[in-house]
Amino acid sequence: MNADKQCWRQHYPFTSRWATVGGHRYHYIDEGAGEPIVCVHGNPTWSFYFRNLVRKLRNQFRVIAVDHIGCGLSDKPPLTDYDYTLKNRIDDFEAFLDKLKLSRNVTFVMHDWGGMIGMGAALRRPERVSRLVLMNTAAFLLPEGKPLPPALWLVRHVSPMASLLLQGMNLFTVGANVMASARGLSPSISAGYKHPYDSWSNRIAVRRFVQDIPLGPGDPSYDQVKLIGDHLETLTHIPKLICWGEQDFVFDSDFLAEWKRRCPEAETYTFPGAGHYCLEDDGEQIVTLVREFLNRNPIHAIAPALAESAI
Repeated sequence: MNADKQCWRQHYPFTSRWATVGGHRYHYIDEGAGEPIVCVHGNPTWSFYFRNLVRKLRNQFRVIAVDHIGCGLSDKPPLTDYDYTLKNRIDDFEAFLDKLKLSRNVTFVMHDWGGMIGMGAALRRPERVSRLVLMNTAAFLLPEGKPLPPALWLVRHVSPMASLLLQGMNLFTVGANVMASARGLSPSISAGYKHPYDSWSNRIAVRRFVQDIPLGPGDPSYDQVKLIGDHLETLTHIPKLICWGEQDFVFDSDFLAEWKRRCPEAETYTFPGAGHYCLEDDGEQIVTLVREFLNRNPIHAIAPALAESAI
């Protein structure tokens, strides 16, 4: 098992880079050259999730994958030094893009909570974005009548039990490694996902991501999520690709139906044998679809985005 814990590095053969964002070290990888593709992860993953997409696309594009503060190889500050809320996530991501001077012709590839962060940034600066790729994610409140899955409900609530399960036992990361891939993860891949979250203090973002899920008015990120969902139609002019694992235990068919209702212009592909970690289960097909989508929607052929912020 010790060998497996180190074997994950063979799957992530990239040079680590850091930017200073809000006084914290914000980790990212930056591979290849050409049009910029920026990958935005969710919870409890990190840039490791996009490793194969980075390797397959870097021969044609500049592919960047970030680690949010508290995640992956980025700094993991305590609650006294960082507010782990959606607004801060979007602020950080925007500041990072500005530092790299990525102000035009950027494609976002988003998964899980990364969809909320990426779409929030796209709505703030629509002129920055040329294409959007979405994988088992959301950028709106829970679909009408949709309850929070029991597993998320249990760990979302601020309680000693939730802290013990998420920060003490790393239950969310371990559970995702078992449940999020319909085809199963190898020991070394599983070790890669767990690597950054190896102690109580290093798991704070995993817990706070779940606790930041808004269920009603008054929750810290409710207004932010509602604002994003209410303005998605302002991004209709931007080409979109949706790749969806049908075996997702959280982002299920109801979420996909909501995307289709809100963004009927999107190209949509579903994968019956894939789970939440769709890039793990059907990565070859999805990377091919992403490449074809990018080539089919060249930058020069895309109508200029509105120069004014949508939100």
